[in-house]
Parts: sequence; C-alpha cells; structure tokens
Amino acid sequence: MDWLSRLVANPLGAMAALALAAFLEALGDSLFQTSFYRASGVGRVVAFLAGAAVLAAYGSAVNAPRWDFGRLIGVYVAFFFVVAQILNKVRFGHAPTPPIYAGGSLIVAGGLLMAFWKG
Repeated sequence: MDWLSRLVANPLGAMAALALAAFLEALGDSLFQTSFYRASGVGRVVAFLAGAAVLAAYGSAVNAPRWDFGRLIGVYVAFFFVVAQILNKVRFGHAPTPPIYAGGSLIVAGGLLMAFWKG
C-alpha cells in the first residue's frame, strides 16, 4: 500500500481518492436501494451483497488521504453530493430539482472552502 500513500500525498491524488470514495458510496447505497425496493429473490440477495462489498471498498478509499478527519469528511461530503446526483439520474432516472441544486451549491461551496482555505 506504499503506492497508495504516495498517491494521496499529492493533493490531486487525495482528491481522486475522495472522488472514487464518493462513487463507491453512492453506488453501494444505490445497490442497497435496489435490493430493498427494486429486486426480489436471488437478485435481491446479489444486490445486497454487492452493496456491502462496494461499501467496504468505499471505507478504504475515503480514509486513504491522511487529512484531519473533520476536513476530510467535509470535503468528501461535497464530492458525495455531486456523484450521488449523477448516479441518481443514471441509475434511477431522477433529475435534481431546483431546491437540490440550490442546497447542493452550498454543499459544494463549503467543500471548496474546506479544501483550499489555508488557515
């Protein structure tokens, strides 16, 4: 895992790890949603197990950067919001509404402040 430490030591690498984590969490959550409400039988079990495996990978990816935990999760939330909206549109056909865009812009602005404000 030495390569991972070197990758996330670079700010762009850390951002890539957070983007990957956001994708994995949103995908894992969408697989659970599928297993609870959109599948039955074996498909339900497969979606549930796949969701569990993907969420375990998410936990590793989100913790790869060695940042202060509060800052890490704050920046991550902005990534997660954007990726979750994209996945919601692609997987379930639901486009964001104006309130989601408005609230999401505040989430993203907060993530940018936490990521780049040196203080």
